[in-house]
Amino acid sequence: MLFMKGNPEAPQCGFSKKVVNILKEENVKFGTFDILSDNEVREGLKQFSNWPTFPQLYCQGELLGGCDIAIAMHESGELKEVFRDHGISTGTGTETAVKGGGITESTGLSATLDSRLESLINSSPVMLFMKGKPEEPKCGFSRKVVEILKEEKVDFGSFDILTDAEVRQGLKVYSNWSSYPQLYIKGELIGGSDIVLEMQKSGELRKVLSEKGVIIQKETLEDRLKRLVSSSPVMLFMKGNPDAPKCGFSSKVVNALKEEGVTFGSFDILSDEEVRQGLKAFSNWPTFPQLYYKGELVGGCDIVLELRTDGALKSTLSE
Repeated sequence: MLFMKGNPEAPQCGFSKKVVNILKEENVKFGTFDILSDNEVREGLKQFSNWPTFPQLYCQGELLGGCDIAIAMHESGELKEVFRDHGISTGTGTETAVKGGGITESTGLSATLDSRLESLINSSPVMLFMKGKPEEPKCGFSRKVVEILKEEKVDFGSFDILTDAEVRQGLKVYSNWSSYPQLYIKGELIGGSDIVLEMQKSGELRKVLSEKGVIIQKETLEDRLKRLVSSSPVMLFMKGNPDAPKCGFSSKVVNALKEEGVTFGSFDILSDEEVRQGLKAFSNWPTFPQLYYKGELVGGCDIVLELRTDGALKSTLSE
């Protein structure tokens, strides 16, 4: 599925045109959506995919990337491999198909390569074989796993499989896993991006890391506060909760936000003394409630009410 500007017969930008031509050269059937025709989809997909530009190419519901990545994958032959690995039929090629058990008919793993792969897999307690580097992932799936490991505060090693074709092809056979990224913990394959994401959501990833004896960095109070203030685009630290405020000032801010139709998250500072005291120093603001927008302090009750009176509250919280 290609999200592009225009349509395949009449692309509205050079990047979209390039990807259309690549897919035609790969002789693969594809659907398209003209993002110029629907601004909600256009802006929403940027957030959904965490990818700010178009075109965006998806395979079996997973983001491959934009124009540059599609070109690089096409030129290296990687795009054809991805389609094949995901069961997408393309034009005839000369590549050897991988048979059951992950061993090709034409080649097997040499003892040297087998030893090298084992050494790489065990070079770090948590090891990610990815496209690109953690600072510059070359595909959406790799970026997703990097973000998850950072969120879990896990130190990890990585290997850019785009830099070494022998490792890239050999690891597919070694692990019997046909795509990338691949995450290993203490030498054992965990899986790819979908599995890692699901494990994070369920809490299973943290459990496995703990069971394997992987040290997870302890979250500092500052880290926790940064995470909390950014946990919702509009975030209110108050006494009580929106349904049952425990002070008049908190109640006034809740009412102001509701009357303006602003969706917001909240945190009851009476439930956590560490957060209550820490946030005063963190924000350099001594009282509550405190309202944040995109991680930045807007102010307390007086400022919120003043913004509302001036007709500027909703616009301030939607810039």
